[in-house]
Amino acid sequence: MGLRFKALFLTIMKYILILLFTFFSAEAIAQKNIDDLLKQYNDNGVPYITVEELAMPKTEAILFDSREPKEYKVSHLKDAVCVGYDNFDIASVEKQYPNKDEKIVVYCSLGIRSETVGEKLKKAGYTNVYNLYGGIFEWKNKDFSIIDSEEKETNKVHTFNKEWSKWLEKGDKIYEEEPKVEKKKKQKKSKK
Repeated sequence: MGLRFKALFLTIMKYILILLFTFFSAEAIAQKNIDDLLKQYNDNGVPYITVEELAMPKTEAILFDSREPKEYKVSHLKDAVCVGYDNFDIASVEKQYPNKDEKIVVYCSLGIRSETVGEKLKKAGYTNVYNLYGGIFEWKNKDFSIIDSEEKETNKVHTFNKEWSKWLEKGDKIYEEEPKVEKKKKQKKSKK
């Protein structure tokens, strides 16, 4: 009986170790891919803040959502202000937020557009600007809540398009489908 028990115990431990290894490997691979993506697009001109750091009760910051208004309306972080990206207006921000030493966290879907907006804020003299690592996708992937335009909690996240939606692991992916006319044009071009 003792030998059988020992063999069973070792088998169970082996499976537990395999499961743990698989879990942590998958987590590391996913993290590496986001790291690679952000390294590809960003130059680290704005320091990152993690979603866990931002979610801490003691963290006080002004939140700027640098996505477009249609993305913001689907969902955003509580108390975030939509400053947009295409029509970002530094003069308007300076008028509403004259204290250039206040902590500001800028976010977008993943942290790419927010770095650009963060760099504009720094260039305008803001001294305490951070880029939310992984953006609203990482926020939702880590199970933090988001709200819609009616201030109600939601699981919907505007993912910009189907390609970028792969980075959102949790939540309902919302994006506009490419018009069929555009798809047909692309298909014809790819056949040439």
